Amino acid sequence: MEMETQAVQQNYQGSAAPVGQLKTHRGLVKYILLSIITLGIYHLVIMSSISNDINIIASRYDGKRTMHYCLLYFLISWITLFIGDLVWHHKLSARIGNELKRRGILYPFGALSYWGWNMLGLLIIVGPFIYMHKLFKAMNLLSAHYNVNG
Repeated sequence: MEMETQAVQQNYQGSAAPVGQLKTHRGLVKYILLSIITLGIYHLVIMSSISNDINIIASRYDGKRTMHYCLLYFLISWITLFIGDLVWHHKLSARIGNELKRRGILYPFGALSYWGWNMLGLLIIVGPFIYMHKLFKAMNLLSAHYNVNG
């Protein structure tokens, strides 16, 4: 009986990692090239996967849900004259930053990254690219941590 209990505890402790693995290979060069080749469709795919992944990673801890990117892109952005886009990206960046902190991952990312690099960075042209790189890196770090620890 005691051996069965130990075996069950070992199985339970060993299964902390999730069944499905999240993508950890998002990159800026791939994003730029595939977005150009597919005329922007890859942008929709990668942002949709980010919105799904952050919900998988963080929802059970913060109780929030990030709106799917396609719903934002095809409906909300047009209705709100793209103000919804700004709010969505702000909330996404803040949520990713909070989850990085909660998991103890030392990577500087948050809503200020969005406003600093993506919005003010437009003045130096390369700012939005730096923001996307930071977004991909933050999501890769979160996904890798989730793949190991759940």
